[in-house]
Amino acid sequence: MTPDPLRLVTDAVSRTGEAALALAGRERLRLGVTGLSRAGKTVFLTSLVASLVAAGAGRRTLPGLAVTGGRLLGARTIPPGIEATPRFDAEAHLAALAADPPAWPARTDDLSTLSVVLKLRRHGFYGQVLPDREVTLDLLDYPGEWLLDLPMFDQDFAEWSDQTLARLRKGLRAAPSAEFLAFADSLPVTAPAEDSLARRGHALYRGFLGVARDEIGLRFLQPGRFLNPGPGGDAPILWFFPLPEAARDSPLGLLLARRYDAYLRDQRDRFLDPVFRRFDRQVVLVDVLGALHAGRDAFEDTAEALAAISATLRYGRGLLDRLTGGLLRDGIGRVAFAATKADHVPEVSRDNLASLLADLVDAPRRRAEGAGAGVSVHAVASIRCTQEATATHEGRAAPAVRGVLLENGRWATVDPGVVPSRRPPESFWNAAYFQMPVFRPPVLDLHGAAGVPHLGLDTLLSALMDDAL
Repeated sequence: MTPDPLRLVTDAVSRTGEAALALAGRERLRLGVTGLSRAGKTVFLTSLVASLVAAGAGRRTLPGLAVTGGRLLGARTIPPGIEATPRFDAEAHLAALAADPPAWPARTDDLSTLSVVLKLRRHGFYGQVLPDREVTLDLLDYPGEWLLDLPMFDQDFAEWSDQTLARLRKGLRAAPSAEFLAFADSLPVTAPAEDSLARRGHALYRGFLGVARDEIGLRFLQPGRFLNPGPGGDAPILWFFPLPEAARDSPLGLLLARRYDAYLRDQRDRFLDPVFRRFDRQVVLVDVLGALHAGRDAFEDTAEALAAISATLRYGRGLLDRLTGGLLRDGIGRVAFAATKADHVPEVSRDNLASLLADLVDAPRRRAEGAGAGVSVHAVASIRCTQEATATHEGRAAPAVRGVLLENGRWATVDPGVVPSRRPPESFWNAAYFQMPVFRPPVLDLHGAAGVPHLGLDTLLSALMDDAL
């Protein structure tokens, strides 16, 4: 995305004010939690907030985080004020997880934000002469489907149509998109700008996207609001679809191109600018196990989606950052890639899970490192739902996990099989794909006073924010 000069000036003015507050011990850190749909963003944020608040009250919920050794004096969420953006309701999500029976959060359908204030004791001599520091941590939640719109900002309607149609004509996409492709390919060069045609093509294309996401496990699906339109629901701005070159100069083609441009302007105002323009730190959550178990095409599709998204973001230390010694940050300084649901595999497989993620995100990881950003890779479970166990197959013991199934409330021991440390060879995909069960969350404190049991959340936060805290 080409930077807007006016926007850069506005950001610099805003950063100058924030730098003054930082010198006074009142800093602000924007943490972007990025992930494709069903990667676990909402659960991650809920666990993070509960664990930070509990750590601030003296509980050892985040032992690997540097500030928990007596320096974190308190943590509190900022109550709602007059913000136009919906508030991330961590309390409601925690209450649902702690209910009897518990419920995992529903699919996110809108942007929401929440800020947590951390009160920190200063180090050494400065702690004796200066007041305690306050770091405000801004958090964001949003539908994962919207994330895939980011690469579209660098494409016009023709470019997007060409790339999308080429993708639809091969691999797993070809069969479920066949009806849409037959409709689109049959449109004449004089196709009229009739909404009956536009809505028919839109409905067919959106139907394909739903099948690709829910039944095949694909993730590189655009535009995001076709799958998750948000509170506004369906609207004329969404009634477009990728169009073959032969019909693009038709009245219908010109109408679809105008709607495409209007859609991107609307997404920039509603989503791109308020969410992705000014991250300081970034967590990229990836459901590696889900992609692995969905098959080779879904696995490679996830890698392609993450690389495309990464190419649109600003990493590393930009000019303002270098000139001001970090006081005016203008890029993402640190990024942590995290394979979620690490509790679904036994401990002996978690290093492989992290290594597999590192290989999966090789392109975005190299891009961030090349720009000067600090990069780390982790295997985490925002809420640990299982315990270590042993399964027996043909008289042989194998590491496994054991947990309570969400569907029936019964305990089950699950052997998820081999987790490769790198992209699997061809022989791996010849085996039947494994369907991972959905486990119940453990019994949680309704108010989160004891925090949330997790795997690796503290290590991830330390790698991401130890310099700022």
